[in-house]
Amino acid sequence: MGCDRSSERGAALLTVLLLVAILSVVAAVALERLTLASRMTRNIVSADQGRAYLLSAEQMVIMRIGDLIALRPDRTTLEGGWLGQDQAILVPGGTVTARMIDRGNCFNLNSLVKGPDNGPGTAEIQDGTTFVPRPEGISQFAGLMRLLGIDHGQAEQIAISAADWIDSDTTPGNGGAEDQYYSGLNPPYRTANGLIADPSELLMVSSVTPDVYQRLRPWICALPTPQLSPININTLLPGQAVLLAMLSPEGLGLDAARQVLAQRPPEGYGSTVSFWSLPAMAKLGVPDPVKGQLVQKTRWFEASLRADLGGDMVEESVLIDAGAKPVRLVRRQWGEGS
Repeated sequence: MGCDRSSERGAALLTVLLLVAILSVVAAVALERLTLASRMTRNIVSADQGRAYLLSAEQMVIMRIGDLIALRPDRTTLEGGWLGQDQAILVPGGTVTARMIDRGNCFNLNSLVKGPDNGPGTAEIQDGTTFVPRPEGISQFAGLMRLLGIDHGQAEQIAISAADWIDSDTTPGNGGAEDQYYSGLNPPYRTANGLIADPSELLMVSSVTPDVYQRLRPWICALPTPQLSPININTLLPGQAVLLAMLSPEGLGLDAARQVLAQRPPEGYGSTVSFWSLPAMAKLGVPDPVKGQLVQKTRWFEASLRADLGGDMVEESVLIDAGAKPVRLVRRQWGEGS
């Protein structure tokens, strides 16, 4: 009988210990889920708050650009230290940082074709618009790649293939690629037959490798227009001389382009006529469409916005059209932190 009681007590103890272990596991899982839920709730609240701050910051940037234009209506210069400088604003719970750049100072991938450009923004580009390759854009893109050390033959092939990607027909250019080529890949896909929305789309184009794309990425953009890259001679920095040299790679060259930009007067140029009259530029003999793409006043601005709320980050990039009246936002892209 004593043995039976000892066994019963041992079994009861084991049962209690088992119940305690089970309850401990349940409590740990519940606590973990509660912690996760709390963290997710905090992240959602921070993200919503951060987005609200950034939407307000957009309006401040638009007002800043309006003031910049009003300061010098005939030109956009580096005056005021606005280009590439972080501007921090204290907000409850953290900071909002804004950085502006001249988004016209890049190679516009959509300038590889020509089509209607009836004004600011994307609304004027209608569905069914016909785009055809633009020789000047193709030449500039190939020249940019050569200046960046990409093989001549590969540069030509990429430039023509990228124009094929955007243009409206299905006939490849000399060395280019259209649907017939891409449909044979695994997985197969088709060309866009329309304007590029983001530079990363270039990775889908024939002959564009990740290495080539990384070399090009700092110098390319996708403006919502097929206009030739509107490069501002008053805001282009010597470190961006490759964008000036691409207009005539063999005639100008990187060193000469840097010297031209380094000699810019502090107040900038009031007209492009005086810039093209410089000896280094006058001798190039570039066609009128290329001459016309250099400007002294910026139309496209890009602002990179970041909200830091106690370590929770929300990021955004916006494209602003200063050619519109009033100045308006035409594209918004939330970053990885959003």
